[in-house]
Amino acid sequence: MNASQIVEAVLFASDAPLTPDEIARADSQLDEDLVETALKELRAEYDDAQRAFELTEVAEGYQILTRSEFAPYLERFDNVPRSTRLSGPSIETLAIIAYRQPLGRLEIEYIRGVGASGVIRTLQDRNLIDIVGRSEGLGRPLLYGTTTHFLEHFGFRSLVDLPRPEELPIILRDRLPLGTDGEDAEEEAQVTLALGESEEGDAEEGLAQGAGADAEGEAVVEAGDAETAAAVDADVEESSEGEEESADVEEPVIDEEPDDEEATSAPDASY
Repeated sequence: MNASQIVEAVLFASDAPLTPDEIARADSQLDEDLVETALKELRAEYDDAQRAFELTEVAEGYQILTRSEFAPYLERFDNVPRSTRLSGPSIETLAIIAYRQPLGRLEIEYIRGVGASGVIRTLQDRNLIDIVGRSEGLGRPLLYGTTTHFLEHFGFRSLVDLPRPEELPIILRDRLPLGTDGEDAEEEAQVTLALGESEEGDAEEGLAQGAGADAEGEAVVEAGDAETAAAVDADVEESSEGEEESADVEEPVIDEEPDDEEATSAPDASY
């Protein structure tokens, strides 16, 4: 048997990822270099033959897994192992631990704003997190961190493959709200669309009413302006007629007083 056959047999029988060092223990003639060369050959062989399974690097090891495009066919069988789904609070708590590990329960509860004892116990039962130490703080509380099964569950080679903080907005952009499936999301979208159309119709109706009110107001203003202009013209005409009548009346003649020189009598010539 060659190295590739031995490596393939070991991986096929294992239900967990194996490192090259662990695979090399299958035969005394194997070492890590030979195992890694065999792994590359197996991966190329599976890809060239378009096999339904592939050699995947996961959880700091290697494992033979069915290709993801064949998952719908496997879901029809009850005896095929399936990954258990996590609830929203479990995913939230697990993400906090994965990014900030190691950390204690009080820190988790402070970040989430709610109690986390039950969720932590559930994650421990599913072997996604485990106790990794104790804090140096008061009471030396337990510290939690992710496990190798966590990497297997999500298909990460290591914690380095976790999405970076700057990538999270892109990843969560199309995420559905927690607790809703596709039908609920579609129904919610239809309701939102209906509300949007209703609001748009109300807005158009409001604009039409506003335009009518503005037109009516402008008509009233124009009518008022016309009446005011007519009244002003009438006042102007009356004022003009009054001035003309005043111009036709003769002004009374006022006798002017004689000048002082004319009013003074001539001096008496006799002495």
